[in-house]
Amino acid sequence: MKRRAILVSGLSLLLAACGRTVKGESVLNEELLARAARGDAAGVRDALASGADVEARDGLRRTALLLAAAADHVEVAEVLVAAGANPNAQDSRLDTPWLVTGVTGSVAMLNALLPAGPDLTVRNRYGGVSLIPACERGHVDYVREVLKTGIDVDHVNDLGWTGLLEAVILGDGGPPYQEIVRMLVAAGANVDLADRDGVTPLGHAVAKGQTAVAGLLRAAGAH
Repeated sequence: MKRRAILVSGLSLLLAACGRTVKGESVLNEELLARAARGDAAGVRDALASGADVEARDGLRRTALLLAAAADHVEVAEVLVAAGANPNAQDSRLDTPWLVTGVTGSVAMLNALLPAGPDLTVRNRYGGVSLIPACERGHVDYVREVLKTGIDVDHVNDLGWTGLLEAVILGDGGPPYQEIVRMLVAAGANVDLADRDGVTPLGHAVAKGQTAVAGLLRAAGAH
């Protein structure tokens, strides 16, 4: 009986130790995610050094790098990239750290993620690459930089729209959108690539009264 009691006691201690280890890893991962979200680069380094998983995810399957990218915490992203974080890890909404840069328009974050080798063909929940939301939102500097990566300028999303079509359809035709149209044309965008209804970028520009954009498209040979 005494020997059995010792064995049971030893097993209980082992299980308790294992439980503490698992709990410790979970706490570290939670700290990593929280620190990344609030831009605490030093805290992120500490969490990683203590054994946190660089690819740990929260309840929405967001990694620390995605949280950092969404909040434009560039220094945190640099720390995570140096630790091997994946710029292509998708969350429950199919966002990735790289795709988020097209939404925020952060050139600094774009440059922080490039050394990690982002997949330029990864698609968001609308079937678009990072160029498309940047065109929609008028992120001139981002469009300029992302076009240097060789991203597909004529990628068509699930709505049947390219970056050029989104710039016209969802833009207001103002100076930022005019500049984006110029850059897309210079990058070789197909100015006659129509939407699913057969309406071209020029057709949309004319219908929306975007005279300057229509002029740029006509000068590029659009019909």
